Amino acid sequence: MIRHRIGSYNKLRKDTYTLKNIETYLETIDITNEAPVNEPERQYYFMKKARAYVKQISDELQRPLTFCVTTFGCQMNARDSEKLVGVLEQIGYVEEPDEDKADFVIYNTCTVRENANMRVYGRLGQLKHVKKSNPHMMIGLCGCMMQEPEVVEKLKKSYRFVDLIFGTHNIYKFAELIATRFESERMVIDIWKDTDKIVEDLPSERKFSFKSGVNIMFGCNNFCSYCIVPYVRGRERSRNPKDIIREIETLVADGVVEVMLLGQNVNSYGKNLDEPMTFAELLQEIEKIEGLERIRFMTSHPKDLSDELIEVMRHSKKICKHLHLPVQSGSTEILKKMNRHYTKEQYLELVRKIKEAVPDISLTTDIIVGFPGETEEDFLETMDVVKKVRYDSAFTFIYSKRTGTPAAIMENQISDDVVKNRFDRLLKEVQEISAEVCSVHAGTTQPVLVESMNDHDDSLVTGRLSNNILVHFKGDESLIGKIVDVNLKECKGFYYLGEMK
Repeated sequence: MIRHRIGSYNKLRKDTYTLKNIETYLETIDITNEAPVNEPERQYYFMKKARAYVKQISDELQRPLTFCVTTFGCQMNARDSEKLVGVLEQIGYVEEPDEDKADFVIYNTCTVRENANMRVYGRLGQLKHVKKSNPHMMIGLCGCMMQEPEVVEKLKKSYRFVDLIFGTHNIYKFAELIATRFESERMVIDIWKDTDKIVEDLPSERKFSFKSGVNIMFGCNNFCSYCIVPYVRGRERSRNPKDIIREIETLVADGVVEVMLLGQNVNSYGKNLDEPMTFAELLQEIEKIEGLERIRFMTSHPKDLSDELIEVMRHSKKICKHLHLPVQSGSTEILKKMNRHYTKEQYLELVRKIKEAVPDISLTTDIIVGFPGETEEDFLETMDVVKKVRYDSAFTFIYSKRTGTPAAIMENQISDDVVKNRFDRLLKEVQEISAEVCSVHAGTTQPVLVESMNDHDDSLVTGRLSNNILVHFKGDESLIGKIVDVNLKECKGFYYLGEMK
């Protein structure tokens, strides 16, 4: 029986992951046998087991059980949530957008800033009252916040009504943890400090039919002094390039025309593989996939962005003309305190090379204002970088002290009034430059990937240029997911009004 299951799983890999193929594979699994040891066969076993529990409760209630997944944080978390949804739908849950009405509520948490933690605690307090009126309700917590030991201790002590707690390293075990919770009827906690494990071929339910995020690596080795991510996401580990290519080929066969390659630092992809491969080499292989129209990626760390990658971007027909290149500060002294491993001059030289190779590139960035020890002169260095680079847009942040990071205990924390003054000045400069930079495309005709109906006017659709700028123009739902040529009639600062050709 074990040999038969493995044979069925290998056929599932070969046939690609359609719902029909997953169903066929699940039918071969006998849950009266012991669970397989190998992954992902083990998780499919527990999916079938959890499905039996869900069906039993659904039959008792004479209605389907429902779920609501709420995602906090970055695109890595958003991609993880698609995997959670994929598993939940496989075991029989039906999506319910209102968490107060759902039988299973999951918060996929972020912990980059401490106020994100407080938001989760606040929402948990509200759910406690909801759960009292629904005896079948379960609450699950996962993501970066769960990798903090003090958070787990607080949940164990003050939030005993939570059913499931797991972290970033073992999200692939979701089905197994659900089955364990059904069997034990107690709080299940499964937190790993770190791992080098990557489990492929689990179900995922995409938010969009025409575009998808694709993890190419997990974790981070950079240890910027203000950032908690390496402590909660673990060390860098890259996926096998063959698995990445196979996933993208499957997505394209299912209608995807654009992929976003995801990693905390995509530029360091491949360093820990048995057969090392650079990010630039991976991009060249992905570009060969027929039917794939657009390739995006984030996030790029300036210290690892190679000349090889710039050359690949120069010659690529599919890599989008957009690069997110976080500078964080324009002061070399502050960059050193941030542990960023580049100087102001090195960053500007990198930008020069990128713009020379790809003249129509759209550059965006992240900037932190008010880092400990930042002087007015340091801040003016940041303003100088903004003026010289002329970003299409910038995500500007006021420094937030994050417990557990080296920066949190640094001397010379900046007063709120000084930080606010600098932030306002920076924001004004960024917005003025951005409006000027974005307007240069007015009057041109550009290919636009239509993503949705317009939120404010149902006669318009909303799409995105290769350089990531939004465009609104007349159209209907049939255009969603298609790439069409649009004349950019009028720039409205951060978006265009256009007309389809």
